[in-house]
Amino acid sequence: MAKQVKITVLKRELYKDFVEEYSSDKSLEKCRRYQEGQEFILDKPNMPDEFCSWAWADIQRDVVSVFNGASYPWIKHKNMIISCCTDGLRPVVFKIETISE
Repeated sequence: MAKQVKITVLKRELYKDFVEEYSSDKSLEKCRRYQEGQEFILDKPNMPDEFCSWAWADIQRDVVSVFNGASYPWIKHKNMIISCCTDGLRPVVFKIETISE
């Protein structure tokens, strides 16, 4: 079986104090594009159709690294990384892991 990587949405955050202090849009909510537990299975390190292009720009290097067998000493599981988009007001946290080879 070919290598596959799974991206799982772990958490969507909203920093209300930052929104209140820094955002011109006080009605911002957690990212609506994703839901916790949502999964994306990749056969190639290409952005899934439904994925946010801003989030993809932030996590793409981690996806490619995991596809290429990277492991990280601060993560207790091999071939996995926790990554996130860089929206400082409402970030989304992703788990990226190899699921087959």
